[in-house]
Formats: sequence, C-alpha cells, structure tokens
Amino acid sequence: MDVDPLDTAWTEVEVAVMQRLRDWAVAFDELNRHLGAWVDLTPSDANALGQVLWAERAGEPLSPAELARRIGMTSGATSVLVDRLESAGHVTRHRESTDRRRVTLRTTETAQRANAAFLGFAGQEIASTLRGSAPDETRAALAFLDRMTEAATTANARLARRGRSGG
Repeated sequence: MDVDPLDTAWTEVEVAVMQRLRDWAVAFDELNRHLGAWVDLTPSDANALGQVLWAERAGEPLSPAELARRIGMTSGATSVLVDRLESAGHVTRHRESTDRRRVTLRTTETAQRANAAFLGFAGQEIASTLRGSAPDETRAALAFLDRMTEAATTANARLARRGRSGG
C-alpha cells in the first residue's frame, strides 16, 4: 500500500497512536538518562551500555560497528565511547571463537548487577503493566509494534542509501 503521509487525512486514533509512540520513545529516553545517572555515565554512554545489555540478553551481542549504527555515531566516536565503557568496567571486547577477526561487546558482571538493581527499582510499573495486560492485547501490541519497527527500519535503510548517494 502506497500512502503519501503528507496527503492523507489521518483519523484521530491514528494521530493518537503516533503521539503515544512518541510519548513512549520520550519516556524510554528519560529512563535511559536515569540509568546513566544510576551508573554514573553520560546519557550517550548509558544509551550505548543499554544497547549492549539488550543485545547480549537477546543472545545477539553487538559488534562495535553495529553499536555505532544503533546509536548514530561514527565508528571513531564509538571506539572512544567503548574505550570509556571498558575503562569504567562496564563492557569488554571479545573475539569470537569461530572468527577471531569479529569483535563483540559484552557487559561485565558489575554492569549486569547495576542494571539489575536499576530495573528492580525503576522497572516495577512497566513490569506490572505488562504482566497485568491480557495475552491477546500484548500479542496485538507486539504484532503492531513489529510492523511499525519494520516500517521505520525500511525508511531508515532508504534514507541511509540516499545519504550515501548524495541525493
């Protein structure tokens, strides 16, 4: 379906959905800033640490290049950021056993404990809301968020190609 976002009459509900997605992004960003304060990191370093934690928990540890893409920094700036996280005792660089050239980022036990303490203190409302939601409601939300994430990912890829082509 080809929809022109500037030439479409949006319903109140569609507008409200986009506003709520924005509200969630803003609230999540604020939580991330609180995580940074909790572990004595700048917001950008806390964001990077959060990305490493989530990816590792999902069983898909990040390479420095993938971290750079996710946080919107150059590879050089990301390397300096990772050096800071490593010096602070939050992450380590690992060489993958099958391909010694591939480096992944792993969180330290110290970072994992600090994150667990933060989530234990700050995550109660979110955990209660999620656990208190009906299974069909969470499945519908998950399906919707998957489609929205795929749409944003596709748009981001198109924008990245445009940026590389200079047009």
